[in-house]
Amino acid sequence: MEIVPGIHQIDGINGNCYVIARERLILIDTGLPRSGKKILTYIKDTLKRNPSELSTIILTHYHLDHTGNVLELKNLSGAQVAVHEADADFVAGKKTQPLPKGGRGFLYRLLGIFFKAGFTEPDIRLKNGDTIAGLTCIHAPGHTPGSICLLDPVSKVLFVGDLLRYDGVTLSGPSPQFTPDMGEAERSIRMIATLDFDVLLSGHGVPLKSGAAEKVRAFAKTIS
Repeated sequence: MEIVPGIHQIDGINGNCYVIARERLILIDTGLPRSGKKILTYIKDTLKRNPSELSTIILTHYHLDHTGNVLELKNLSGAQVAVHEADADFVAGKKTQPLPKGGRGFLYRLLGIFFKAGFTEPDIRLKNGDTIAGLTCIHAPGHTPGSICLLDPVSKVLFVGDLLRYDGVTLSGPSPQFTPDMGEAERSIRMIATLDFDVLLSGHGVPLKSGAAEKVRAFAKTIS
C-alpha cells in the first residue's frame, strides 16, 4: 500500500518493509525469510517496475525479521546492501547474534532453524549522519548496537526500525526481551524526538501519519 506518494509498505510480511519508488527503487528492511517472493511480486505487479531497478537495500538493524531475504534480493537485483557499521558483522555472519534470555531465546533459536537466512557482506557500512539514497542515517542504538533511523527530507518521513512501534492507538518503545540496552534505546528515543518529521514508519505495527513528531515528543517525556 502507498503510505505517502512514492513510499509503499508491502503487506503480508512479518517485519515491515518499505519501498521508496523514485528514479530508482530503495528497499528498507526485508522481513522474515520466505518473504522475498512477495516483495518481488509487489515491485512487478503493483509498482510496475523491474526488480533490477532496486538499487539499494537498507537494513535498520540485524535481526532476522528485518534481514531474512536480503541475500536472495541482493542476488536477484544486484542491489547494494547498507547497514550501520556496528551491525555489519552480524549481517555478514562474522559475529553470532545474541539470543534473548529464557523461553523467548529458545523460541528464537527454533525460529532460526526453521527460517534459514543467508548472510551477506554489506556493501556499505553506514555511520551517523551519512546520506544514502537521499536519506539521512541516524544512529539510534539500544535495540541493537547498530540500529538506525532514516529521515527522508523530501516527504518528512522517519523510518525508525524497531526503536518505536505504533499499534494504531498507542506509541511504545522496543520490546525489552529483544533489546539488550533499554537505557540506550530510551536515549535514542529522546534524541529522535528532537527531529522534524510528519510521518513515522516502524518495523512493526502501522504507520503513524498524524502529528507523528508531536506524539513521539510526548512519548519521550514519559521515559525521561
